[in-house]
Amino acid sequence: MQKEINFIINTSEITAGTRGASLGPLAIITAARKIGSSIFGDNKVTFLEDKNHLLDHPTNYRFAKRIDGLLDVYNNVSNAVFDSVNCNEFPIVLAADHGSAGGTIAGIRKSFPDRKLGVIWIDAHGDLHSPYTTPSGNIHGMPLSTALSEDNIPCQSNDVDAETISMWNQLKELHGIAPKITPENLVFIAVRDTEHQEDALMERLNIKNFKVEEVNDLGAKQVAVKTLEKLNDCDIIYISFDVDSMDPDITSYGTGTPVKNGLLPSQVAEIFNELIESQKVVCIEFVEVNPCLDEKINAMAETAFELLQPIVQQIKS
Repeated sequence: MQKEINFIINTSEITAGTRGASLGPLAIITAARKIGSSIFGDNKVTFLEDKNHLLDHPTNYRFAKRIDGLLDVYNNVSNAVFDSVNCNEFPIVLAADHGSAGGTIAGIRKSFPDRKLGVIWIDAHGDLHSPYTTPSGNIHGMPLSTALSEDNIPCQSNDVDAETISMWNQLKELHGIAPKITPENLVFIAVRDTEHQEDALMERLNIKNFKVEEVNDLGAKQVAVKTLEKLNDCDIIYISFDVDSMDPDITSYGTGTPVKNGLLPSQVAEIFNELIESQKVVCIEFVEVNPCLDEKINAMAETAFELLQPIVQQIKS
């Protein structure tokens, strides 16, 4: 691929329900330094302003907590991705929680307005809620709905106030592009912890989910091949990797919402290798490392770095 890397560091954790994910990107950098790797010294690193001061105050938005700050985060992330692509770089986003991923997608679409974008979401969760359906109000469960411009009104359970709706619509319509992706160009891998509203939406939109059992039965490489076949009509691909897609008993519980019976790190590595070989991948994101919850002392960040290092080598070679 022979691209220069730009690590975009986004430490905002305002959309998660537990604290500590803001330390995740820096924990990955620490994991590199621990083994003497110069990966963050040899490549460009861009730090974004966070909005974590909002965590020190109550939020006024019950069904979309701190959505006012997320508007700024979306703009910051999307513009950083856009600037990176314009400089012919390959952006790798290391983010705190998954709530900002909609901003990453917005930045890719702004960069490639005439290209068909495919999204590969490697995660334990579907992240398909909206303010109308959320049981928690935590927006890290909603980024894909902003990209799909999907409210899931048939499953509405919340009476959302007008101010929240206005800001939610601004997230969906960022850069004047809505929707950013279509359901047929979205593929889940390892999603296994969803609410009934998300299940209904996945069925209605016919979103493909390669379950962990399929990865085990078919093999990780074959799942990656089938994923690329599903996205064959897409010109470019974004991969969003949540570390909770992996089995916490094998890695660690150093993430906000761990779910048992996940992927093995070796399977994730094999999937990444095959996907990057396609030459269609233009942006990768790692999210939800939380060293404050890690019972094995930064093991999740170290696992994430072990996955990240060969990705960087592959992109630059």
